[in-house]
Amino acid sequence: MNERSVPYDLTAERSVLGAILLERDAILAVSDQLQPADFYLEKHAQVYTAMLTCLARRVPPDLATVASELRCQERLEIVGGLRFLGDLAAEVPTAVHVEYYAQAVVRAATLRRLIEAGGAITALGYDERGALETTLDRAEQTLFAVSQRQRGADFVPLSTVVQQFFDRAQGDADERVAPTGLRDLDRRLNGGLRPGQLALLAARPGLGKSGLAMSIAYHLGVRQRRSVGVVSLEMSRDELVQRLLAIHTGVDTRRVEERLRRGDPVLVDALGVLAAAPLAIEDSAMLTVMDVRSKARRLATVRPLDLLIVDYLQLLIADTSHNSRVDEVSRISRQLKLLARELQCPILALSQLSREVEKRQSK
Repeated sequence: MNERSVPYDLTAERSVLGAILLERDAILAVSDQLQPADFYLEKHAQVYTAMLTCLARRVPPDLATVASELRCQERLEIVGGLRFLGDLAAEVPTAVHVEYYAQAVVRAATLRRLIEAGGAITALGYDERGALETTLDRAEQTLFAVSQRQRGADFVPLSTVVQQFFDRAQGDADERVAPTGLRDLDRRLNGGLRPGQLALLAARPGLGKSGLAMSIAYHLGVRQRRSVGVVSLEMSRDELVQRLLAIHTGVDTRRVEERLRRGDPVLVDALGVLAAAPLAIEDSAMLTVMDVRSKARRLATVRPLDLLIVDYLQLLIADTSHNSRVDEVSRISRQLKLLARELQCPILALSQLSREVEKRQSK
């Protein structure tokens, strides 16, 4: 193989490593698709291996921790020392494009493997000793080995699907269903929201979408003690706690703070109940889908998520620019659906309907 002609992208390799050093959540966005063997330079592969080791230990892979891990492996000086790691971090202004860099690295690695596979298949073609069927099978296996990482799951036999469906019908898998706590709705949903499902809760402004979503979060997280994540781009964490207290105690939302200031024992006790619930809140006002994905992945490593709520869809910032807001929201919805499949938990996304609907003759 001509080393000068093989595909590689050293800029992308350095950029993905620098982005990970820069932003602790960046590795969560690429660790599933990017492997150490994808790097062309061995020292880049060693740095990335150290980063994955940090991730496995639930340690953020920053400059200090990665250097420490490489030092323990006696590889720090081999890769270029602290100065090399510092240069990687300094070359990348932001980690927002880390997935793009990772895709470029994986693409080049796949092309290199394809070249190697082509050489192996050529050698098989010149070998006239074996049976033709055997040679073709080996060639196919060689090519499939290259494409395997680019593929999703293979076909599943219907017998397996039928057995899994029967198990769910018998209740063996119902523990993963997330009930909303609303009897009629749960009946229509066959018990509740299901893993891998993206459900949209859409209504015009002011009709109680957030209130309903928090009621569902309360039922699942507080009453059933199941893991719930709430991404609120509209309301602050204090407002969410206020709503949860109102749901738990039946006290009017507008009077919660006043009664807490007076030391109302009912509300004080309710605070303790909420504090013990496996419910987590993210209330940053400016988030991309990548941000949500990274935060949800990290939360899921602590405890598998039973439900993720996003309030609301139109406030999320698209990772890339689009021709129209409709295209943008469609892409955001698709990314949330993929996240639900990846995390194997339902996502309830709130969506704002335009008031223009009210002007139509037929609604």
